[in-house]
Amino acid sequence: MRIFQIGPTGIQESDQWPSQVADKNTLWISCSRAEFEIEHLPIQARLLALCGVQLVDLHVSDLLNAQLPSRYDYTAQYDLLVFRRLTTVGDGARADGVATPPARRSGPPILRRIDTSPVGFAVFDNVLFSVHPDDCAVRDAYAARLLANATDTLRDIGSRLPTSPADLMLRVVSQIVDRYLDLRRELTRQLDHWQAELLAPNARFTNWSALLDARLALHALDDVSEDQRTAIQDWTAALETWQPTGDSGAQREHDLLKVRSRDVLEHIERVVRHVRRLEQNAETTVQMHFSAQGHRANEIMRTLTVLTAVFLPLNLITGFFGMNFDFLPLVHRQAGIWWTVGFMSLVAAGLVIVFWRKRYLARNAR
Repeated sequence: MRIFQIGPTGIQESDQWPSQVADKNTLWISCSRAEFEIEHLPIQARLLALCGVQLVDLHVSDLLNAQLPSRYDYTAQYDLLVFRRLTTVGDGARADGVATPPARRSGPPILRRIDTSPVGFAVFDNVLFSVHPDDCAVRDAYAARLLANATDTLRDIGSRLPTSPADLMLRVVSQIVDRYLDLRRELTRQLDHWQAELLAPNARFTNWSALLDARLALHALDDVSEDQRTAIQDWTAALETWQPTGDSGAQREHDLLKVRSRDVLEHIERVVRHVRRLEQNAETTVQMHFSAQGHRANEIMRTLTVLTAVFLPLNLITGFFGMNFDFLPLVHRQAGIWWTVGFMSLVAAGLVIVFWRKRYLARNAR
């Protein structure tokens, strides 16, 4: 568990729960899902002492559920956002050192390493409580950035620190989305390689199970991105109903929350468009693969047809002279065989020339 006190004068990290939250300060309490499952009763008591309210039992179940899709909910005292991350994880190991069996999936390696574990946020007035997966690198990366900002001057800190628990939550969510945007180049490159294997003219593609896994993984990413967009849209709609106090500072903070929420939503829209474009590319590649296979079969059949058409009159000539009659033209002549061979060669050459001029024998450009 990591606890941060974020205020206008700087950031402090502590391993002890504070007795209260100072005015204009934000308290960020983050823990892993395993820690929350073990210590949720003491955490509930601490939240009651700090915020005057506990998490609803259904929200506790949501934070403990590792299969919950992205969703937004609220009460009169706090807001709850569950946001599934899209990031890559190492194969076969977690951050706590516990070995995990590798997933029995095939396909592009980048799709096998994409993890979609949920991250939960409970946003109170002055407290942000977040529940992360055991190997969540996003929290550690953002915490490192906060602590790095603590070494800056006070003027620089004021422009970089979150001003409220909601602002802090949106910044963490934005970093979660941006980590997927960083994966786009590698994901696109690997799927382009996959498409090149499908469309290779001299290769015979047989790994259809891997292709099916890749398409299913892209469909799953599409579903996750849609849930993310719906959750942020619900959050943005709820943000519109907030009534800030009359001073200009509160109004400016509320406007900044709207701007940051729209920015996060725009990033998620980019993720959705990218995933759908990859899905369309995969579907188009499969169709092009079968079209190329059909075109290749047509070329083979065309070549065989031309060869059959060339040899058909030659078979007719040999069949004619193979009849059991004594009186046939050129049968009793000494040069008859050469006349026949020459005539057959002329017929074959003439047919080849005709077929070549009609482009029946021309090779298509690759």
